[in-house]
Amino acid sequence: MRFFIAGIMQGSRRDLGLHEQDYRARLCQLIETHVPNADVYDPLAEHHESVEYDDDKGREVFYYHNRLCREVDVVVAFVPEASMGTAIEMWEAHEHGRGVVIAITPLAHNWAVKFCSHLVYANFDRFETELASGELLGTIENLLVERAT
Repeated sequence: MRFFIAGIMQGSRRDLGLHEQDYRARLCQLIETHVPNADVYDPLAEHHESVEYDDDKGREVFYYHNRLCREVDVVVAFVPEASMGTAIEMWEAHEHGRGVVIAITPLAHNWAVKFCSHLVYANFDRFETELASGELLGTIENLLVERAT
């Protein structure tokens, strides 16, 4: 099963800094521990210097990641606050993909979250509990079957 880790990077920052990115390693570890044969793609791990890319390289990577969201089985989006890039990735997966969008966010009433997610978790603990129990994997598999028909 192919996973894409979406989530806030720059958010509303006006400099080239990033929000804390420790959630990425946690998500990768959780998925790899609880999903047999998981193939996890973390955009930041592949492009850790992306804020330094010139416009051509940045555009190439931005569009590549958006296309990739259409192809994976699951997009897991960590959205502690609004993130335009993450919203686009969620949209691409939901509207043009075949996979499932899972949001981990306190922004359950945000329309991008509400209408572009198949599952919403208010925090990591709830996500981890359902993933560890196997309940989440069963739900994902059922949603993938529904999306395929």
